Amino acid sequence: MRSATLLARALALVIAGAPALLSAQAPAVKPATDTAGPPPGPGALSVPNADPFPSTYRPRQTAPTVIRNVNIFTGAGPLIRGGSVLLRDGKIAAVGPTVDAPADAVVIDGAGRYVTPGLIDTHSHLGVYPAPGTPAHSDGNEATAPVTAQVWAEHSVWPQDPDFPRDLMGGVTTLQVLPGSANLIGGRSVVLKVVPSTSVQGMKFPGAKYGLKMACGENPKRVYASRGPSTRMGNVAGYRAAWIQAEQYRRRWDKYLADPKGDPPARDLGLETLAEVLRGNILVHNHCYQADEMMQMIDIAHEFGYTIRSFHHGVEAYKIAGTLAKEGISASLWSDWGGFKMEALDGIRANLAIVHAAGARAIVHSDDPSGSQRLNQEAAKALAAGRAAGIALRDEDAITWITKNPAWALGLDDRIGTLETGKNADLVLWSGNPLSVYSRADKVWIDGAVYFDRADPTQRWRTDFELGYVPSNDGRIR
Repeated sequence: MRSATLLARALALVIAGAPALLSAQAPAVKPATDTAGPPPGPGALSVPNADPFPSTYRPRQTAPTVIRNVNIFTGAGPLIRGGSVLLRDGKIAAVGPTVDAPADAVVIDGAGRYVTPGLIDTHSHLGVYPAPGTPAHSDGNEATAPVTAQVWAEHSVWPQDPDFPRDLMGGVTTLQVLPGSANLIGGRSVVLKVVPSTSVQGMKFPGAKYGLKMACGENPKRVYASRGPSTRMGNVAGYRAAWIQAEQYRRRWDKYLADPKGDPPARDLGLETLAEVLRGNILVHNHCYQADEMMQMIDIAHEFGYTIRSFHHGVEAYKIAGTLAKEGISASLWSDWGGFKMEALDGIRANLAIVHAAGARAIVHSDDPSGSQRLNQEAAKALAAGRAAGIALRDEDAITWITKNPAWALGLDDRIGTLETGKNADLVLWSGNPLSVYSRADKVWIDGAVYFDRADPTQRWRTDFELGYVPSNDGRIR
């Protein structure tokens, strides 16, 4: 009886402890997990002003510098004779007949030479059509469809293009690299500082807006003659169709971003670029020669609510100079190119001067690696042609064509283009008046740092492509 009682008690203990025993021996059951996966990355959303490839440029550390006894074209007012400029922390700290310099400042005696802001080229293909000009380097035109708004010029820029340092030697400190003009809409431009870098991100101007390259006339007709558009009316239909799609895309995304519920709309890189234009975040730079076509492009801009920042080439801009002034559109022009194809046939050498006289922003651009190295001479030629046509022009006016006005066209006039307190210390010390064919850039500063010094062989940038040509400290080639 006693043994039966003990057995019953033992059995009761085993039964009571069974849950704990089973828990210790059985594998743990995992709770249900969320099968949705991680949240989407930034590439899943079409966000205004997105910057997936940010600039990695960093200004060099510099000592305060005074350039004294120089004639200063500020780009913002009359010539200052025998003046001084103070550079501190990468900015223009003071400019005028005299400046108060700190005791530790580096002092440069300009000996009566001339100073200007760093020159700016609004139309360059450096890096996307680099030297040497080979098919392997031909990366400026994505000539696979009439509208290729999805491509970005920076993804074709080769930082080792040996023309970059040659631009710097010509006094150019900032340039806009554009896709070519094969397409109705060719893609995004990129604004670069003319500085050495192993990557395009190291050259990108921090915070600069992108540009959109558009093209009128003969080039799209020629490239797409067998695929369309093959006529100017086909060109216009192509622009309008693209903007219609872009407006619909913008509305879808703006609605979602205002109330992000459910799955976002599908991204489209080309329509995204055009939507950014419609939002005012990308500036339109329009290759267009003829006055009538420029007027049509203005009509299209009105129809879809965007603005044209600058007409490029515009050999007939003088015919609509008043309209350009009224519309607030700048004109990026050559000094004397014309006659090399039908749509360039009616060019005149006073084009720039007439645009300037009408109150529009006239700009000297290059579209040419050699011309970009000589923007000062191109401005001088346009100045002479305007004076020959009876237009009253000052030397100071011509300087704005290669400094102040192009800075505005790039949306950077709050930072560069003039020598004013607080702006970036991008400037050039010239051997003489920069509007003389005999003058050369002696020193070039970018953000207050010397990037070129003609008198110092160690301050002459050579790209890796040119490593076989490296001057020694004594200036001899070894």
